[in-house]
Amino acid sequence: MASLTLTKFLITHPNKYSALCSVNLNRKKLIRNMSTESTEEVIFERKDDKGVITLNRPKQLNALNLNMVKQLYSQLRKWETDTNMRLVIIKGAGDKAFCAGGDVKAVALEGKNSKLSKEFFRDEYRLNNQIGSLSIPYISFLNGIVMGGGVGLSVHGVYRVATEKSVFAMPETAIGLFPDVGGSHFLPRLPGKLGLYLGLTGHRLEGRDLYKAGIATHFVSSERLNELEYDLLRLKNADLKKIDGTLTRFQAQWEEDYKKEFSLKPYIGRINSVFGAESIEKIIATLEKDQHEWAKKTLEVLSKMSPTSLKVAFSQYQKGSKMSLPECLKMEYRIVQNFMSNDDFFEGIRALLIDKDNNPKWNPPKLSDLTDQQVEAYFEAPKDFRELQL
Repeated sequence: MASLTLTKFLITHPNKYSALCSVNLNRKKLIRNMSTESTEEVIFERKDDKGVITLNRPKQLNALNLNMVKQLYSQLRKWETDTNMRLVIIKGAGDKAFCAGGDVKAVALEGKNSKLSKEFFRDEYRLNNQIGSLSIPYISFLNGIVMGGGVGLSVHGVYRVATEKSVFAMPETAIGLFPDVGGSHFLPRLPGKLGLYLGLTGHRLEGRDLYKAGIATHFVSSERLNELEYDLLRLKNADLKKIDGTLTRFQAQWEEDYKKEFSLKPYIGRINSVFGAESIEKIIATLEKDQHEWAKKTLEVLSKMSPTSLKVAFSQYQKGSKMSLPECLKMEYRIVQNFMSNDDFFEGIRALLIDKDNNPKWNPPKLSDLTDQQVEAYFEAPKDFRELQL
């Protein structure tokens, strides 16, 4: 009966029928255009007064290289000065990754103190700052892997949308580096000592946990991302209130999943207590005394990390908690260039990404081999150093 009534209505109101067909056709056309194949590493699309960015290296999990970083920075600068622009959406091609990080393997293969290491990190950090200072609402679709450089591409923006496929981590201490791309700014601003725990251990968070940890601002089912994008692009005179209303409307449909417990909730007390210690050595000592299974596993993880990375990351976290994002990025650029003249980063990349023997030989091999003065030297300007200009 209902279908007959609708048919009769459409026959007697042909203009309504044409309008309905037009809306459906336009929606399908827009969604089809969203997934158009391209050989470009980054796809930039202008939809009236809105921009859509697609990281387009799905086989490389959308990892950032220098060319992509330069393109992203240049385009965001152009859109920033366009008074007609209302919002920017950034997403990754495919469903495996938003962005799995920066192409650190390419940097390592160039060798110590290379031109690429100076240029890549300089331009990447400038891009992070551009995102953090963007006056246009910036919305990241964190579907799939979000690690390292991918975190820097998203977490400084005003909206981050996680899905059930999201996988977050800052795994830099495992490759002889430190949580950069603004990690010294956003990690200390997560609840309690969660940020320090994530930065030192590289612990992975998945799905709704990104939202519950404060890394994502919203959670939406991956199968509805195209629909969400379509609705955002349809907004007239889009502003923060309208954007937030649209995101919240989509999020409201996962209430049952929201009731599930944060995966780290049973350990939050221990995390805040243990990682609230005044040094990495005291964190280790406390874990060694704790007989809880979580403490044993955490101790095992930390024992595999670069001692230099752990000590620098701990100090970086403390300093960054009192700094603005631009100040943090300038500090991180000093740190990363010091890492580019030492052994651990290159050894970590060799062990995990080149030879893949998972057996890095850290230098020095123990925390006790590092003095406070040696750690502090990582925060000082290297010889013939040019400060990061933002």
